Amino acid sequence: MGFSTVQCNEFVEVLASKAPVPGGGGASALVGAVGTALGNMVGSLTVGKKKYADVEEEMWALKSKADTLQKELLALVERDAEVFEPLSKAYGMPRETEEQKAEKARVMEIVLKDACSVPMEIMEKCCEALDLLVEFAAKGSALAISDAGVGAVFCKAALQGASLNVYINTKSMKNREYAEELNNKADAMLEKYTEIADQIFESVLGRLK
Repeated sequence: MGFSTVQCNEFVEVLASKAPVPGGGGASALVGAVGTALGNMVGSLTVGKKKYADVEEEMWALKSKADTLQKELLALVERDAEVFEPLSKAYGMPRETEEQKAEKARVMEIVLKDACSVPMEIMEKCCEALDLLVEFAAKGSALAISDAGVGAVFCKAALQGASLNVYINTKSMKNREYAEELNNKADAMLEKYTEIADQIFESVLGRLK
């Protein structure tokens, strides 16, 4: 199933069901794509306007980056579903004998790494999107400033949501050194970019009230 191409109501219905995918990771990627698109819309409403001629070239460059990020985040909706299936199967592997326990442990380490890689990438893309939203909010059309604020809120939510999917998987890893390396990367992104998202929101709010 192409979760990034189904109708919105179908995605939400499957998300609400007991089906293993999509889950929080895929939903975070979708929210991140929507947040990025909102920033992109600000750019679309800015280019071609005489009032913003001095930032026209920059807006086109920002929009090009946003176009790419939107596509990448939508692809991660699909990718998240792909990596979760092997993980769900691994959890169900038998562990009655010592050999089975060893094999399950071996497989789990492999699939947990794969399952972590996607939400980590979602986080990274959301950080890139927030960097763009800083510029869209500061230099884009004042008529669309609220959309830049909403985009920042969405990307922050996607960033935080994806982080939980990292942490739930690193928690199960036996290789604690690798797990802590991933945790530290996720921690750093959260610390820096939730603050950036909040600054965008507060800036937009201050200009609207």
